[in-house]
Amino acid sequence: MRRIALAFVAAITVLPAAGPVLTIEGVAAAPLQLTLSDLAGMPRAKAIVTEHIYEGVLVYDVLKKAGQPFGAQLRNAQLVKYAVFTGHDGYRALFSLPEFDPAFTSAGALIADRMDGKPIPETKGPLWLILPGEKTGVRSVYMLERIQIQTAP
Repeated sequence: MRRIALAFVAAITVLPAAGPVLTIEGVAAAPLQLTLSDLAGMPRAKAIVTEHIYEGVLVYDVLKKAGQPFGAQLRNAQLVKYAVFTGHDGYRALFSLPEFDPAFTSAGALIADRMDGKPIPETKGPLWLILPGEKTGVRSVYMLERIQIQTAP
């Protein structure tokens, strides 16, 4: 009698913890930490990039929530500040703050948590910095987890 061993593999979906998924540093005395629920409760925006529909929160809204001045206050000393976006794997991209201010641009950079109506795939999420209108995706940051506001010397 031959025995046949059967292996059952359960598909496990790893969901992000209910804790913070995004930290914004350098604006206020204490970092702002946001959960997926916090982001879901903020004003939502959509962007279509390479035939995908991304949904999330504008970078502008997240930075404003952290206390970053924009509009008429984005002058003088504020104009030498910049933002470094960092992914879980250490990938980083640098931006000047006016790149997110609707008073300066209509680009609409997005911190996406959904793609085509579903959560961002695990290999790129739970958050993905999406930059509509950029010709390449080199400044797009997968697995976004930190934004640091710094001042140029």
